[in-house]
Amino acid sequence: MAAETTVRAGRRRVRLTNPDKVLFPADGITKAGLAEYYVAVEDAMRPHVAGRPLNLWRWNAGIERPVVVQQAKPAGLPDWVGEIEVPRRKGGTVTHVLGGAHVCVATAQLNCITPHVWTSRADRPDHPDRVVFDFDPPDGDDGHFEAIREGALALGELLRDLGLEPYAMTSGSRGIHVVAPITRQHDSNHVREWAGAVADAMALRKPDTLTTFWRKEKRGGRVLVDAARNTYGQTAVTPYAVRAIATAPVATPLRWEELDDPDLHPRAHTLASVPDRLRRHGDPWEGIGGAARRLPASPKGEDEAT
Repeated sequence: MAAETTVRAGRRRVRLTNPDKVLFPADGITKAGLAEYYVAVEDAMRPHVAGRPLNLWRWNAGIERPVVVQQAKPAGLPDWVGEIEVPRRKGGTVTHVLGGAHVCVATAQLNCITPHVWTSRADRPDHPDRVVFDFDPPDGDDGHFEAIREGALALGELLRDLGLEPYAMTSGSRGIHVVAPITRQHDSNHVREWAGAVADAMALRKPDTLTTFWRKEKRGGRVLVDAARNTYGQTAVTPYAVRAIATAPVATPLRWEELDDPDLHPRAHTLASVPDRLRRHGDPWEGIGGAARRLPASPKGEDEAT
């Protein structure tokens, strides 16, 4: 077993200790394999992390052991990995890894399988430029995915009616994220309240399949429309991040019309398949920032200036 190697990331060489460490036992995927995946998807992934604080989800002993969720920038990263100090909601500050070129390759050295990203950029951390909705099933199976897919399509229609452009992503786990880029006029509290009103509107439109109840015993088998990712300091899974699940599924941006496919599956795209998908089709979210629009009034008619 090699004690150390390096992975080329652009003009840099990223040092990997224990590169043969198996992170995905059922699939034989090693730390080196994870790092090489992040090299392969770098061009598509970089615009979705650049300039944003990151949380690192680390599986130091592989995916069958507990995860370490790390907000503060850990020791052991190369000097060229940036950092950003941001205020905590309850006081004090925390210094995060700052997203940028080849950062996800570098954090793979620390067994970071799944980076999570803020909805805002580091220069204005309290002013999001994306609003995120997560459709989350009520239990651990995939039996509710049709309701998730239909809910995502319906949310896209509502967002377009409100003047925003929706983008979809399979979470790589059990759900779908719908994201709309926004301009940075409003703070996180306003955006969170607005997103909550949209989620409530969706639950009213589809009361048999969607809900905004957090407690699973109150959901009645319905899919949660989760708007909490828009709270200050909260994060969402990064586009093209690998999930710590057997077969190494990937949070994969979709062309919107892919949601029309009844055979769509949240774990359809994997570490093994996504690089080829990108070579063949490119990133469906390329240029997402150029579609940013001012946050409109909520579906309840609340004025955007409130």
